[in-house]
Amino acid sequence: MSSEASAPAPSVITTPEQLEALLGTPAERARTKERSRLTDIDRAWLAASPFCVLSTADASGRCDASPKGDPAGSLVHVVDDTTIAIAERPGNRRVDGYRNLLENPHVGLLFVVPGRGDTLRVNGRGRLVTDAPFFDDMAVRGRRPVLALVVDVETLFFHCAKAFRRSRLWEPASWTPDAVPARAVIAHELEPVAGQGLAELEDYYRPENYDRGLY
Repeated sequence: MSSEASAPAPSVITTPEQLEALLGTPAERARTKERSRLTDIDRAWLAASPFCVLSTADASGRCDASPKGDPAGSLVHVVDDTTIAIAERPGNRRVDGYRNLLENPHVGLLFVVPGRGDTLRVNGRGRLVTDAPFFDDMAVRGRRPVLALVVDVETLFFHCAKAFRRSRLWEPASWTPDAVPARAVIAHELEPVAGQGLAELEDYYRPENYDRGLY
């Protein structure tokens, strides 16, 4: 008999009560820190953030998390105290998150400032906009976005730094980029395209070549 067959079944949590009994309840600050409007501190954080993760789910609940990045000050356009916009830049055109959004408008965003362990979480309802007066303000390298995600903010709050401190994310001594294959090798082995060799992919993913397609 295999060890898998003889191993006990996992203990699965199925109710909020079980979860609370195991983890406890949040402290007052964590329980009451949600807000519904941007403050000056939120605006400053968004202006300093060059990177966020967009979370979506389709009508059946299947999820997607997509990275979004731009120079700090260009990632987020604050429309007003309850509305923000994020430009869509050239990518692989899968647009999994945007397809989800067309079925289910609820979105979650996590905004990161390099070197900081705390993050800003924004939850709300999104819509896709192909033009608006603020598109000129979202131009980078002279290129306006062809699409923007506009989010009506429902709740936002700051999240503590424990995950970033545990992971040592911003500590260069902990970085091991060579522990995994290079992007060109991954593309060659897992995403093959007929007639495209490794040397061609290595040339494509060279930073000076890859960066030409950012905008």
